[in-house]
Formats: sequence, C-alpha cells, structure tokens
Amino acid sequence: MRNMVLKALDYRTNQPVCMEIKNGFISSVTACQQKINSGLYIAPGLVDLQINGYQGIDFNKRGTNIYDIKKITQILFEKGITSYYPTVISNSDKATESLLTIIALACETFPEINACIGGIHLEGPFISPEDGPRGAHGKQFIKAPDWELFSRWQEAAGGRIRIVTLSPEWPESYNFIKRCVNSGITVSIGHTAASPEQIKRAIKAGATMSTHLGNASHAMLPRHLNYIWEQLASENLWSTIIADGFHLPDSVLKVFIKTKPDKSILVSDATSFAGLPAGSYSGHIGGDVELDATGRLFMKYNPNLLAGSAQSLLWCVNQLLQKNILPLPEAWDMASVKPTESLYGSVTNSLQAGNPADIVIFKKNKNNIEIIKTIKSGEVVFSGLDKN
Repeated sequence: MRNMVLKALDYRTNQPVCMEIKNGFISSVTACQQKINSGLYIAPGLVDLQINGYQGIDFNKRGTNIYDIKKITQILFEKGITSYYPTVISNSDKATESLLTIIALACETFPEINACIGGIHLEGPFISPEDGPRGAHGKQFIKAPDWELFSRWQEAAGGRIRIVTLSPEWPESYNFIKRCVNSGITVSIGHTAASPEQIKRAIKAGATMSTHLGNASHAMLPRHLNYIWEQLASENLWSTIIADGFHLPDSVLKVFIKTKPDKSILVSDATSFAGLPAGSYSGHIGGDVELDATGRLFMKYNPNLLAGSAQSLLWCVNQLLQKNILPLPEAWDMASVKPTESLYGSVTNSLQAGNPADIVIFKKNKNNIEIIKTIKSGEVVFSGLDKN
C-alpha cells in the first residue's frame, strides 16, 4: 500500500487543497499554496445504498457468481462508487438464501470486495402485497415479517444484512422492527400501503429510513392522510430518493429535498439493465421489461410501471446539477457522506484526516461530472487517464 499526495479543488469550497494519504487513510488535508490549473475536483467516494445490479450482472439472478460480483465492483469504481449495498429483492426463501450466500462468499474470497460492500440491503419480501406499492416484486413471494426466516438469511449472509426494507402494514412488523434495530440493522419503510398510524408505530419501533420515497405507491392517494406525507413529515426518517429523471418529477424532488435538506439521500436503484443499450430484456425484477432510448426502464406490458432504474448514482448526481436543483456540494453529499451518516449516526467518509482514503477525482464540464480517478483504501482502482 503506497503513500500518495493529491492536489485538486475541494468540491465543497472550490479552493485548492493538498491531501496526503498514508496506509489507506487520509493523513492530512491542507490548503495548497500554489495555484492549481487542472480544473480537477476532489471528493469522497460515492456510496450507493440500493443497487440491484449493473451492466448485465444481477444480484437477484441465481447463477451469478463471485467473479460477476468482482466485475461489477470494478464497473462501479468507474462511476465513482467506493462503497455499495447489493440489494436482494423478494424471491423464494431458497433463492434468497442462495443469493445471500454468493455475496457473502465473494466478500470472503476477495478482500477488495469485502472492503467495498458496506452491507446487504434486503428489499422484501416483507412488503405490501397490493398492486402499486408492491412495484415490480413478484406477488407470490410477499409475506409477513418472519424473524426465524430472516435469521436464517442473516446467517447465510455472514451477518452482512445491514438494511431491511419492509412495510409496517403487517401486524408482525412492530416486533420485527424492534428485533432488527436491536441487532444493529437499519429498518427502512418502503413498498408500503400502511396507514399513517402504522407508519408512526414503525418509527416508534425504530425505523429510521424511507426506501425510494414517492415510488412503489398507489397511483391515487388520499390528499392529506397518506403514507408519503407521513414519512416526509417525520423528523426521524431519512428519505432515500431516486433522482434519475424518471422516478420522480423535478417538482417533487425539490419539495422532498427542501423538506429534509439534512436527511435526504440519493440512491440509484440500478438494475442489471443499467449500462446496457435500449431494447427488450427479461429478468427477476419486473419480468419482461423495456429500456427506451431516453434511459427509462419500464414493464413491457404495463409501460406506466417502472421496473427499477437503468442509471447509476453518478447519473443521479448529474441530474440534480444539470437541472439546477442543487449546487455541487449538496448534491454530492447526498450520494456520499449522507448515506454513511444515516447508517452510523455520524459521517465516517468525509475529506478529513483519519478517515479511510475512499476518494474520487473528477472534472466538471458545465454541469456534468466525469470521473477521472477512483481511490479505494488508498489504492487507485480506476483511472480514466489510462483510457485516453
């Protein structure tokens, strides 16, 4: 592990800084005395709390192996992502156990993967069975929260399940949430048809997050008393948001972010179809789906229903910048330091001495960010300069 010195513009202040990295950690960050003409920015690596796959590799497809997971990790480095949470959605009990086992095996086999996977996000099957809130999850897999079943899955995952998305409409959810929280697991409310009272009860039990707020919901809701308003109003819940330009209108994005400027997080919800050309595809998420030329991913036989995202977390950051919804520091923080703060109660990956050297160097062309270099634990894992 080599030491290095990086000189670039601090993404927060636009001022030149010198960062010294030793033994995989940031040892110092100081103001640079000389002028920097490169136009390069330095920032914490991106952290994706919800990603189902990328470029043909699917965390939800049986047959995916540890080398596929190694490959997707490298692909994500190219997008500036230094930490991610593979997301396993509703499936059969046996398939879920098998998928979790493969992710755990990849972490145990490759130290670099173990360093990048912050945990596993279990999205379902303890969600709403209703059309709309269920989203693209198969109805045949949906069930009430079951601690014994979850414990078997957690064992298969080697204790790596870190986030659980569920709907508190199930009578069993209250005690299940409490047991998760007592085990150090973040509980996120999502894919829900719960009443406002059920939402409040879940928060009382310890739920602290909302999964892709505003999506996976009914097309029509009561104008005042509904599960979206109730989650948005709660000061205890972090809102995760898909800002890919398709999941939420710009006006809704603005309202969500303004309501919770300090507790809003970007997630990609990227599927295995992200990074692929437009066309017809089939997979566990949504079954038969279409990816159109604009990048919108939807269910083939129900075009009004999205089937996850086909875009990266970096794309989402760029959307906020291009549409002038947020300036660079705030947009980047929503995809880098805010995710870790939501999980651990404090920021652990900012540009400060003592933090792990999970760093990206990027340049900005107008309002579009291009990753130049990604550094994980003090090692260069991607260099766009090598491709020139």
